[in-house]
Amino acid sequence: MSVIEQEDVRGGKAVFKEISADDDDVQPTVIESLCMNCYENGSTRLLLTKIPFFKEIIISSFTCAHCNWSNTEIQSAGRIQDQGVTYTLRVRSKEDLNREVVKADSATTRIPELDFEIPAYTQKGSLSTIEGLLDRAAAGLEQDQPLRKATAPEVAEKIEEFIEKLKKLKDVESEFTLIIDDPSGNSFVENPHAPQKDEALIVSHYKRTPQQDVQLGIKAEEDIEEDEGGKPGNDIDTLRNEVLVFNTNCPECNAPASTNMKLVQIPHFKEVIIMATNCDSCGHRTNEVKSGGATEALGTKITLHLTDLSDMTRDLLKSETCSVLIPELEFELGMAALGGKFTTLEGLLKDIKELVVSKNPFICGDSGTSDRAEKLELFGKKIDQIIAGEMEVHIILDDPAGNSYLQNVYAPDPDPEMKVEKYERTFLQNEDLGLNDMKTEGYQDESVRS
Repeated sequence: MSVIEQEDVRGGKAVFKEISADDDDVQPTVIESLCMNCYENGSTRLLLTKIPFFKEIIISSFTCAHCNWSNTEIQSAGRIQDQGVTYTLRVRSKEDLNREVVKADSATTRIPELDFEIPAYTQKGSLSTIEGLLDRAAAGLEQDQPLRKATAPEVAEKIEEFIEKLKKLKDVESEFTLIIDDPSGNSFVENPHAPQKDEALIVSHYKRTPQQDVQLGIKAEEDIEEDEGGKPGNDIDTLRNEVLVFNTNCPECNAPASTNMKLVQIPHFKEVIIMATNCDSCGHRTNEVKSGGATEALGTKITLHLTDLSDMTRDLLKSETCSVLIPELEFELGMAALGGKFTTLEGLLKDIKELVVSKNPFICGDSGTSDRAEKLELFGKKIDQIIAGEMEVHIILDDPAGNSYLQNVYAPDPDPEMKVEKYERTFLQNEDLGLNDMKTEGYQDESVRS
């Protein structure tokens, strides 16, 4: 923990404060630094702040009074997420170019139609739009063009042609695909149709590879070698009978905290692992649920017709691979959006409202519009009506891994208001779960031959 963080924990003051025009205490730190354009001294301003629904960030702005050169960048100061994230956007109109994008420096940007890729760590993190990303990419290619024209004219001519193709994308004469792949999980692409599903945007989460963990600084190469060597497993009976406690850092204030882990058997279902983190410094509390079993052979789709207020008390297990749909509201919550949760139906609806309405940064400040704010406010009121039993809707839990559960209050008899369906997964669903590349037969024979 840094000296600043230690003082923050002891003094009870927040290092990262939320952006507010009314807070006069939030002032940037000014540091004298070298200008890389004219090599005279300029000034860098650093602002540690927190964006709602995103994370803690560090905004830096450099200006040089001698040559008037300036540069701005954004860096994530929050924790690295548990999973990586990939955003795949089909840009169909000029309105899509106005989508706001948070691109971390660990993110890779690709445009398959042009066979174009911006590798990770070649650009600083930025808060921009799709059009801004295209402009920045074109500007980066143009930077060394004068030198190329003098030393390699043929290469410069080909790059010039490619730059024109890149700029032409802004006219959106034909659709193109933009892919942002960030193993840190700290990038974000705006959904302008929230809380409705965005048909042009696909968000998928994945488990990082050991090599990606090394690149992010989470693990050392020595740790990976130890993991590959294997470690003896714990006795499963010991896990069932005791609560395991291990030290970690609070995701909000980064102060030392403890996480409790317990293996729990859910009646008429299976075993799950419940993890809860409590922070004594800031009072932050989180809980997460992981499936304790294997991926089921078939996916599970649970449809519940809400007809009574008592339905709100039903126990619910939502795994990380489960999506939630409310057809009457034209709402869909994608995989891993809320992580794994063991709660009640009322608790899930409150979490959805908090995620979509309360913590949405695009309904406040400069990025907010009255139409979008009114639409999300109306969505929040409808969620309140559902919780109060004033609106009948259908709640659908669709889990391709088959690891989600909704309590049957009539068990062991069938529930007349609940329908449970088993289905064969599609190729894309198996790809998202990492099952297509998993070899479960004959692998021992191949290892012996190799």
